[in-house]
Amino acid sequence: MSPRQAIPRSRANSPACGGEPDPNSALADELAELEVRGLKRTRRVLETPQGARVTVDGRDYIAFCSNDYLGLAAHPALIEAARAGAARFGVGAGASHLILGHSAAHHALEARLAAFVGLPRALLFSAGYLANIGVVTALLGRDDAVFADRLNHASLNDAALLARAQFKRYRHLDLAMLGRQLAASTARRKLVVTDAVFSMDGDIAPVPELIALCERFNAWLLVDDAHGFGMLGRQGRGVLAHFDARSPRVIYMATLGKSAGVFGAFVAAQEEVIELLLQRARSYIYTTATPPLLALALQKSLDLIENDDWRRDRVTHLITVLNHTLTLRRWLRMPSATAIQPVVIGGTDEAVALSQALARDGLLVPAIRPPTVAQGTARLRISLSAAHEVRDVERLAAALNALQ
Repeated sequence: MSPRQAIPRSRANSPACGGEPDPNSALADELAELEVRGLKRTRRVLETPQGARVTVDGRDYIAFCSNDYLGLAAHPALIEAARAGAARFGVGAGASHLILGHSAAHHALEARLAAFVGLPRALLFSAGYLANIGVVTALLGRDDAVFADRLNHASLNDAALLARAQFKRYRHLDLAMLGRQLAASTARRKLVVTDAVFSMDGDIAPVPELIALCERFNAWLLVDDAHGFGMLGRQGRGVLAHFDARSPRVIYMATLGKSAGVFGAFVAAQEEVIELLLQRARSYIYTTATPPLLALALQKSLDLIENDDWRRDRVTHLITVLNHTLTLRRWLRMPSATAIQPVVIGGTDEAVALSQALARDGLLVPAIRPPTVAQGTARLRISLSAAHEVRDVERLAAALNALQ
């Protein structure tokens, strides 16, 4: 046996063969710990279009785990628009927006989105995460400050850290605390960032009051309307329309893969803000543009959002049905007037077990666990859609009632 063959396998895999642990083994230990704590995630394989009824891993389910709130993801009109877009523009954009990837379809969609939400100009991004990163890092630096609700989406928190600005967090919806933080700040620029609809609780930020604080303390307000665009306000125009709130200090972000049923995101704001993002937002400048065919599909989606009030009415009715049929004794259903209907279970293991029990009954409801939510607040996140029927919600409520 050669000296090389005599080396134990774990040492042979070590870069220096000096007895240091294999870095891959350390990762395996981390994964094992996640599994023991009930925090290891796995992916299901969806075999059908997104919808209320899906086939996953070879089995049929009623799904309450999609953000396709208006039921548009597989709408025939969007599919046809995408086909027409592919025939006209091809499949890929081929370049970033500032090189040669900005098509006539993108340009027309930006103009329409700005008009739809009532702001002067809009800029398309490839994802909501990239949009939030782009806004915060383009506007702020080390001499500036970000003020964030503690329940904000991770992308807003990550954006603040990447900007290297002072990062101040205030208790959820505690505007008095936010006011004290703004008053004490000596930062060059101040930016308040908030979800519009909080993705794990389903409650809505008090946008008019936030605007008033920003006007008082000379700050911008970045509103992430990922879960409100298409659902809130007249004709689904979003949280600003919901409150009839307007201010030149508002920077509005919304995603296009939830209620709009397609993909991407946009930021709308004053002309100067959007032009600065176009020049400095690295997540915009250095990302290939989304396929132009999706921009054409999104124009058709806006038609349906604007004209199909019955879709929002259906979700409102389904919330009422859930209110009347779900009777909880041990768990807490959080108050929400949105499509997001959380049921707080508490322990991670119990939340996962309930999700698995519902799946055995043909109902997909995700268990949301730490670190997405705080320790001790693991929950079932019920997402309602215009594609659901009343009997779907009644069946879910009956299954949950029986599991208590």
